[in-house]
Amino acid sequence: MSTPRRRRSAVLGLMAVAGLIAGCGGGSDSSETSTAAVQPPAGGQLRLEKVGDFDQPDYVTQPPGGDDLYVVERAGTVRIVRGGEIVSTPALDIRDRVTSDGEEQGLLSIAFPPDFQSSHEVYAYYTGKDQDQHVVGYRVAADGSFDAGSERLILHMDDFASNHNGGLLLFGPDGGLYIGTGDGGIADDPRRNGQNTGSLLGKILRIDPHQSGEQPYTARSPGPLGQGARPEICDYGLRNPWRFSFDRGSGALLIGDVGQSAVEEIDYVPSERTCGNNFGWSAFEGDDRFNQDQTAPNAVPPVLTYSHDDGGCSVTGGYVVRDRELSSLYGRYVYGDFCVGDLRSFVPAAPRARDDRSLGLRVSSLSSFGEDNAGHIYVVSLDGPVYRLVQ
Repeated sequence: MSTPRRRRSAVLGLMAVAGLIAGCGGGSDSSETSTAAVQPPAGGQLRLEKVGDFDQPDYVTQPPGGDDLYVVERAGTVRIVRGGEIVSTPALDIRDRVTSDGEEQGLLSIAFPPDFQSSHEVYAYYTGKDQDQHVVGYRVAADGSFDAGSERLILHMDDFASNHNGGLLLFGPDGGLYIGTGDGGIADDPRRNGQNTGSLLGKILRIDPHQSGEQPYTARSPGPLGQGARPEICDYGLRNPWRFSFDRGSGALLIGDVGQSAVEEIDYVPSERTCGNNFGWSAFEGDDRFNQDQTAPNAVPPVLTYSHDDGGCSVTGGYVVRDRELSSLYGRYVYGDFCVGDLRSFVPAAPRARDDRSLGLRVSSLSSFGEDNAGHIYVVSLDGPVYRLVQ
């Protein structure tokens, strides 16, 4: 059964179609503080303050208990912003190990564990020279740099195409490492990975990344989907979850899942239902019936969808704002679209998001959002700039 497409109602994603990657932003050894050249926000309250310019940035994060801001560059480097200045030497440079030729390949994210101040570890997700997806761990030195020689392979996922790589690593409220993976690529989910609980593709995974004996990581067994499913799988039925997040206030999970040629979607589940969900792909694209040979038992419908007829093409998922300095956005989910660049927000709720509206701000080639320890929200453009959202 197919239901009508609904217009926007939460979070957009990234890079769902070939040829979306824009030109590189120029690298810089110092940051610049300025107001972004964007459309004036409604009421003149919200604005984008530039953190600096980078080379194809696609993620930004901060280690627990730390002051440095880390910016991931798609080609395989990580930069540190310290005291408002960009450190000249990269914290990590693995360009010799990373493939970024495909539109959605590259070094896609890093994640610091909750115990970072004692473990001095960091994890990264990248597309290797073998075209496959790699989740690896590194030791972090006292100066904040990563020891590239300490790389430990945690998870290696075979991939048959250059697109739909997912790529986000995030530690959840339970301390587990959550990993977003795409369905493998091309179009139409050709290998039907979305509904295949024996495949790690098209999923959000949850693991403990610490080595256990000869095992590079552990997963609770049986996993959330029970016997017969891979224990690493937390949620399934996803096409390309380009950025998901946990609401630091409620613990709810929100996912921006990139659609194919018609519909983009944002998914939402409360904290008590983080794992065990089927989000429908490829039996459904958004609310619309898609592959007729697929079924999606107990599929969780998106809380927001929007049509490509509205001009978007690839949702970029964001965060529920918990920064008290952003009073007009507090408790609202901020998201956007790679092609449109219009920053939007809504009130997250099931079964449907409420009050979806524009922030009156626009960012070209919107590749990601980020959140620091204080809950400040960052906006990342693949063209080079990284901004902080301020009021």
